[in-house]
Amino acid sequence: LSVTMVKFAALLITVATSLQCAESFNVGAGNSRLGAPSVRNIPGASLVQRLPTPSARSSPLFVATSENPTNGEPASPVIQSLDNEMKKMQKQRARFEAKLNEYSTKIVALEQKKAEYLEGASLGEAEASFSERKLRSAVKAMTWRVIAGSVTFITALKFSGSMAVALKVVGSDFFSKAATMFIGERAMNKSSAGRKGGADSAGRSLAKALIWRLFAICNTLTVCFFVSKDFSMASKVAGSDAIFKTALMVGFERVWAKIEWGKEYQVEFAI
Repeated sequence: LSVTMVKFAALLITVATSLQCAESFNVGAGNSRLGAPSVRNIPGASLVQRLPTPSARSSPLFVATSENPTNGEPASPVIQSLDNEMKKMQKQRARFEAKLNEYSTKIVALEQKKAEYLEGASLGEAEASFSERKLRSAVKAMTWRVIAGSVTFITALKFSGSMAVALKVVGSDFFSKAATMFIGERAMNKSSAGRKGGADSAGRSLAKALIWRLFAICNTLTVCFFVSKDFSMASKVAGSDAIFKTALMVGFERVWAKIEWGKEYQVEFAI
């Protein structure tokens, strides 16, 4: 009897265990059909609920875009910097394209002028008149000032016997004469008299030398007198310059007449 009771008790325990397992299985299946279990029953759920949701920008999978940023957020600073560089390059490209168009237009105009010149030369005589650029006039003025200043230094040293006086005379009128000669060159450039065959004639060079010498005599005489306080010495220096520098400047002008640099030709036809 005792053995029978033990077996019966064991059977009851087995049945109870099976029923409990079946009930647990049914509950789990029901939860899987209804969705995830409530976070209230999960340990540490309150801590999980309090954690902030990571934004798209802080996520390691965030991809910056310059257009239509998500959630109304501004574009990335890197993208903004790249956009600014692109805009800057686009402006430079537009400026260079405008410059390129300008040079292309000038080239077309020069080619047309060349064709007209060749056509005119075949029909009759083409007169190659020209004008001098400002840079050519400036270089001429400074070059002559170096040559003429050296001559003035020698004559002032000879008649004054003082190195200090000679240096003061040359230093005082160097820049003033360079500026006035540049102005004179630009004024003479407005006249085409004596310009034939693409160069200044000998008569034009002589006329320029005489006109300039009239001004230079007065300038040198005044500067020497104020520096040395000796009118006799000043007149000797100015007189020596007048004779020597006039011939020297004619030669200077003849040399520059053969130099093509700085000339701007204008085509005129005479049939």
